[in-house]
Amino acid sequence: MEYKQWNVQIWISEDDDDAVTTATAVLFTAEGKRHESVAHARRNPDDPPVPGIGDELAVGRALSKLGAKLMQEGAQEVSGLAGQH
Repeated sequence: MEYKQWNVQIWISEDDDDAVTTATAVLFTAEGKRHESVAHARRNPDDPPVPGIGDELAVGRALSKLGAKLMQEGAQEVSGLAGQH
C-alpha cells in the first residue's frame, strides 16, 4: 500500500481594529500542486473582541472553501477522463 502526505499551511491575520480576521489555507500535494483558499470572519462592532473565535470561523471557512475546490477539480478531472473512452 502506498502512503502519501499532503500538507496544509494556514496563515491567520487580523486588521488593526480586530474586526476582520483573514485565513489563508494552502494545500501542497505530494506531486507539488498548490491549492489556495482565502476566507474572512467579521466581528459585529457591538460585540467584544474574543480571541480565537474569529480565527476558528475564518479558518473553518477557508478549509471548507478549499475542500469544495478540491471536490470540483476532482469532478472535472473524472468528467474529462470519461470523455476519453
